[in-house]
Amino acid sequence: GKSSGRISWFILMVLGGAALLYGDGIITPAISVLGAAEGLKSINPDFAPYVVPSSCIVLLILFVMQRHGTHRIGTIFGPVMILWFLTLGVLGTWQICLNPKVLLALNPLFGFQYLFSNPHHATLILGSVVLAITGAEALYADMGHFGRPAIARGWFLVAFPALVLNYFGQGAFALAHPEDVHNPFYAIAPEGPARFFLVGLAFAASVIASQALISGVYSLTRQAIQLGYFPRTHITHTNENIEGQIYMPFINWAMAAGSIFLVLEFKSTANLAAAYGIAVTGTMAITTLAFYYVIREKWNYPLWKALLLCGFFMLVDLAFFFSNIHKIQEGGWFPLLIGAILLSIMYVWKAGRNYIAQKLYANELEMNVVVQDIRDSNVYRVPGTAIFMAGRPTGVPVVLLHHLKSNLCIHKSVILISIVTQPVPKLDMEEEIEIMDLGEGFYRVIVPHGYMETPQAGDIVYLLGKRGVPIDTRRLTYYFNREVVFYGGQSGLWRWQKSLYGFMSRNARPVRDHYGIPPNQIVEMGLPVQL
Repeated sequence: GKSSGRISWFILMVLGGAALLYGDGIITPAISVLGAAEGLKSINPDFAPYVVPSSCIVLLILFVMQRHGTHRIGTIFGPVMILWFLTLGVLGTWQICLNPKVLLALNPLFGFQYLFSNPHHATLILGSVVLAITGAEALYADMGHFGRPAIARGWFLVAFPALVLNYFGQGAFALAHPEDVHNPFYAIAPEGPARFFLVGLAFAASVIASQALISGVYSLTRQAIQLGYFPRTHITHTNENIEGQIYMPFINWAMAAGSIFLVLEFKSTANLAAAYGIAVTGTMAITTLAFYYVIREKWNYPLWKALLLCGFFMLVDLAFFFSNIHKIQEGGWFPLLIGAILLSIMYVWKAGRNYIAQKLYANELEMNVVVQDIRDSNVYRVPGTAIFMAGRPTGVPVVLLHHLKSNLCIHKSVILISIVTQPVPKLDMEEEIEIMDLGEGFYRVIVPHGYMETPQAGDIVYLLGKRGVPIDTRRLTYYFNREVVFYGGQSGLWRWQKSLYGFMSRNARPVRDHYGIPPNQIVEMGLPVQL
């Protein structure tokens, strides 16, 4: 954002894409579990009434399991997914062998012929075709975890060939049995034990696919918190060996409520598909715009090259996006609503934080002036160590001035700690930490960290002790501001935005918990803020 507290259009747009991804994160578990449950009907039509209840139960179990982390069940994910894709490929290949004329579909002329002879149908068809490529956008969310080579290998060697074979197989089945097309996916498996096996496998695969998106939403939220776009919320680390495995109770239950609501509201994957397309195609179009920005600003591509590349992607994205527009009233409103709510939260939080930071640091004193002042006026120094958490690595923390004004004394050693998020996933804190001796027992410490990690206060204190900063761990006190928001300031936010900010500020997880500070070492001082 700019210094005025305003947020640039580019950042707003990227936030919009992230907000749509949350909609996707709620729809994916619902649609994939519901799709697996619909297989029950293909075993026996009498099972139809059990589709919705069984989906809700599976979703509930899935979200309850989240707090245990994924590392225990994660070990079976790989083998199950390979079995799933192998099964898809084998079933597809078998149908293609029975009816090989489906391979004529590889000739693109048929596609163009259809597009030009039935333009109205073509747009509706594109709206359904997009469902074949959904899920590909989730690969990018996991790129940070696994790296590009692993994702590329998994896609080109396993997922892509299996899916293509399966879709061709379904096509072959539809050509051979035009009267039976209600669920070709299950129909291509022979009746009896094979179909039971396929339904069971589909349930397992749907849970794993949902897990990937749920984890993606956690890491997205955590990055938003670290970059200042989302109020701090409770984060639990479920695996001490893998930094990225986290659990957020609030986000988890909000997603659970959303997914179960969708199953009860839409009742079938055919209805839910309408809601799905909008979120995915919107995210894809925004990703293309962000990509254009990166190759122009960061990689310095020439304009013609950037326009040619992104123009081609944009053409495809927008064709899909507009072919989904007609689905808004059928269910596309849901991800748009979720997206709008999340975008408001992110925008209001960031704009409010920016404005308050600006107000607090507008008439900024320099630290050396305060240290000089303390030396000259013989302020009484009490034994022990005081740690002041400073929002920015310059000037004087407001809470320190409050403390001096009200108590007229200060500890023998005073440490100002600024925790600064860097635009990289991870950093080695021990190497990057900066310590400045300001004289008179005052130290300023800057702790940079990646947006995928949350530094713990205990680790920082231990590091400082190791580096020779005088810390009396028996008499250690942390000082914080407690923000109290009043409306009626000049922030330029609307009334509802101020109320939303006030609500989030009261309910955000306190900084002390976020950085793991023991509650018996804390002093909080009220800080009135006019928005």
